[in-house]
Amino acid sequence: MHIGVAGNIGSGKTTLTRMLAEHYGWKPQFESVTYNPYLEDYYKDIPRWSYNLETYFLAQRFRDVLEIAKSEDVIIQDRTLQEGVHIFVANNYEMGNLSERDYNTYMQLYNLLMSTVRPPDLLIYLKSGIEHLVANIQKRGRDYEQGMSIEYLDGLNRHYEKWIGAYEGRLLVIETDDLDFKNRPEDFSLITDKIDAELFGLF
Repeated sequence: MHIGVAGNIGSGKTTLTRMLAEHYGWKPQFESVTYNPYLEDYYKDIPRWSYNLETYFLAQRFRDVLEIAKSEDVIIQDRTLQEGVHIFVANNYEMGNLSERDYNTYMQLYNLLMSTVRPPDLLIYLKSGIEHLVANIQKRGRDYEQGMSIEYLDGLNRHYEKWIGAYEGRLLVIETDDLDFKNRPEDFSLITDKIDAELFGLF
């Protein structure tokens, strides 16, 4: 089984992925952030590096999906292949950070790759407001994220809502603004109860 965890930057995807993997005994699949060769350059000059960064992410996520498809384990993935395209690529194109030529080339490649793989069996979407996202981004203190604009985060949120609103697969939406699932066990239990109900028909 393949479970994806989706959400904006600072929504708590990686933390929740790790906690759910430990709770259920699932195998976590994390996206590469620390070792991404384009990420720091991207945040310094988004229009210059958007195509490079997004193509790198596409290759990494496609490789991950191929590995997940071969596994007999339950895999929980931090950010999905589809999410990278429908949110981050779409937002960069809308903001003028990707030219029409680069966007069309990218989407042609994406559609070819998607014809060979399946979406997650369950998508867990962490819905977060801008204030919540900004607080979490500041708290974790990654240097390359500190200059991220509110406009950029807001654009991503709009694309998340559009994507989730039209999502046709199995979906669980969790509103996180009033939750602290990392530090409050009762908040984490609220999430696992929802997952149990969705996957196992409990509650």
